[in-house]
Amino acid sequence: MQAAHNIILVGPMGAGKSSLGRRIARRLGMQFVDLDEEIERQTGASVSTIFACEGEAGFRAREHAALASCLERDGQVLATGGGAVLDPRSRALMRKRGFVVHLQVAVPAQLRRLARDRSRPLLQGDDREATLRQLAHARGPLYREVAHLEFDTANYAAPAAAARLARALSAAWPGAPDSAGKTQEGRA
Repeated sequence: MQAAHNIILVGPMGAGKSSLGRRIARRLGMQFVDLDEEIERQTGASVSTIFACEGEAGFRAREHAALASCLERDGQVLATGGGAVLDPRSRALMRKRGFVVHLQVAVPAQLRRLARDRSRPLLQGDDREATLRQLAHARGPLYREVAHLEFDTANYAAPAAAARLARALSAAWPGAPDSAGKTQEGRA
């Protein structure tokens, strides 16, 4: 595999993409980018507002455009939204421009982590567990398809998960920086 100069985190909501992404970026001296925050910055509207005004299809079109824009740059840890893998163009772009890590989490852990979160448009119904199970069934194969590395976050607090993920990246990612800031591909 050719070295990728970005880390792209995919996985379901509540897997820890943003919290782990920030920690991994700091550890590796990379820039952290949250794709949903980037979309909000570009549009001046919240994800919930975009969903309400344009529907999921409109949001996904904006999400792909923001992903393409972000991936024109290198040296980033990019946390995607849970549905970023739905667009085949986005999956191809992720594989081409980054080392993709699928952060896994089981539905019971998602429910605990998202218990107080009322901001997610897809979780506005009455049966959150059924929604999360349906999303896992539909999106799980897409996460696995795009991933270079799979990492289960369910049993770790964010600091421990970040440390374990950093070790896994060091072993598996051809573009991983070492302590001197050189990538593995540039080592003698």
